[in-house]
Amino acid sequence: MATKASVDALVLGAGPGALAIASALSKEKLRVEVLAANDPKDPWPYTYGIWGEEVDELGLGHLLEHRWVNTVSFFGAGSLEPSDDENRATRHAHDYGLFDKRKLQQHWIKQCDSASVKWHRGKATELEIDNFFSTVTTSNGIKLKARLLIDATGYEPVFLKAPNHGPIAIQTCYGIVGRFNRPPLDEGQFVLMDYRCDHLTKEEREEPPTFLYAMDMGNGRFFLEETSLGLSPPLTLEKLQSRLDQRLAHRGLEITSLEHEELGLFLPMNLPVPDLKQPILGFGGSAAMVHPASGYMVGGLLRRAPVLAKAIARAMLDKSATPADLASKGWAALWPKELRRKQALYQFGLEKLMRFEETQLRSFFIGFFELPKEQWYGFLTNTLSLNELVKAMWTMFVNAPWSVRWGLMEMQGRELQLLWKFLKPQK
Repeated sequence: MATKASVDALVLGAGPGALAIASALSKEKLRVEVLAANDPKDPWPYTYGIWGEEVDELGLGHLLEHRWVNTVSFFGAGSLEPSDDENRATRHAHDYGLFDKRKLQQHWIKQCDSASVKWHRGKATELEIDNFFSTVTTSNGIKLKARLLIDATGYEPVFLKAPNHGPIAIQTCYGIVGRFNRPPLDEGQFVLMDYRCDHLTKEEREEPPTFLYAMDMGNGRFFLEETSLGLSPPLTLEKLQSRLDQRLAHRGLEITSLEHEELGLFLPMNLPVPDLKQPILGFGGSAAMVHPASGYMVGGLLRRAPVLAKAIARAMLDKSATPADLASKGWAALWPKELRRKQALYQFGLEKLMRFEETQLRSFFIGFFELPKEQWYGFLTNTLSLNELVKAMWTMFVNAPWSVRWGLMEMQGRELQLLWKFLKPQK
């Protein structure tokens, strides 16, 4: 069985998380190899959005395929009867962008190639760790050795372990790209959330709510996606497709040309932070980096990969450091105490929203986007400090109607457990 010479870091995976951390490590002049079951250049199946200010601060606006200035949401009036408030838009006054997936992928791959990152194809099947190296055996019978292993293989990682804290809330989506008998949106418009439910019967409104995420793609093309924020068990694709069909029919919209059907994204929203004492590291979805309040991750990958890479590079200077030592330094940089406390608060909020009735949920979001822009934006991008996050949540609570306040105060599930994690995060 062939054994390759050891390197500093071996990254498992070929998605955004794997490429982001491999690229960041290579910029720190570390010797990096990547092992992936698929070709890292294979097209990614899903779309990735980001707020305009967020991508500008990263200096990566050139990687966007689309950018919208007219960004809105609709939360409706809450009545079965027509109302002037039903179609009132909540205007976000904040640009929103959609990455060109190919450009984003190539951005990371080019950085890796320029630093001579070596790519391996195959599946990781076995792992051995001693005081010097982590050794991965591949499905091709090759042994790869590295001082540090980083498992970035997604939501069902190959080797990374995490505690079991109960059912996982799943965000599900069903989307289409196409042309319609008339425009479903205003020209140049992006809709973050359309919770209007005048297309549903009274009985259907008692079912878990869904919203429309939609955008004008230009040249008469539109992307429309019916989305469930997060539920356990998740809503089925059949239910989401039915909801989208009802929404379109109620507005007299017909598909004249269907270009693409997105058959669903099953996104875990409240994954537990991995075991921080294990001698390997994680990054991306495998390391619970999905934002529990929004489902976004790419902005976090771009911000946090360089920070983690620098911490690993510093730790590597100690030539006597074991894989467990290096992983420990990595986990401390990736999931410091403040971030773990924030994660618990975000998951507490998601736990509440999962049980909100349709009217409560829409009232909540109306109040949420009435917060000062720096608060709701920082909440959704996970860029607020812990104190700023607590202040934003308290402001939201104080200003909310009593129906929302009661929903936030009522303890029905794992809220107390999550509040304890906020007070006493895992070590």
